[in-house]
Amino acid sequence: MPHAATQAEDHQKRWQEIAGDPLLGRLPYKVETNHRGQVALSLRKNRHTFQQKAVQKKLDRLLAGGEAFQELAIATSGGTKQADVVWASDGRLTDMKETGDPTTLAREVCVEVMSGSNDWDEMRSKRELYLEAEAEEVWVVDENDRVQFFGPEELGRSEFAPDFPDEI
Repeated sequence: MPHAATQAEDHQKRWQEIAGDPLLGRLPYKVETNHRGQVALSLRKNRHTFQQKAVQKKLDRLLAGGEAFQELAIATSGGTKQADVVWASDGRLTDMKETGDPTTLAREVCVEVMSGSNDWDEMRSKRELYLEAEAEEVWVVDENDRVQFFGPEELGRSEFAPDFPDEI
């Protein structure tokens, strides 16, 4: 089995091919790839976007020395994923840029907002991929606005941003 870094680099190359497709760039969907490099589209409702923005604003308010973003691509061993919200320190942003586009280095915090098209098996898989790509924490916001925090195991609160509420 190929090494995770090699797999991520393969997905990085595939992402560049996909990013060059002018039709995909106009679709109103979140675009990711699976472990085979196949395109996966997710339709979003407005509520999902509102939840993303709420998390982004709270992260920017609570954490200094970095910035929160929505949907920056991460090439992982299981495909290219776009966490709904991420927070990266200034130093991590520099390191990420050095790995290419999309980056193969996850941000310190990766947040997934669940919707009707997700399930907990998918969230577990994405958590593992983000942690493998060196995320420090992965958070999951459910459809009832509850936030669960994960490192290698579930956390009661975020260790990275301890003042982040468990509900948005």
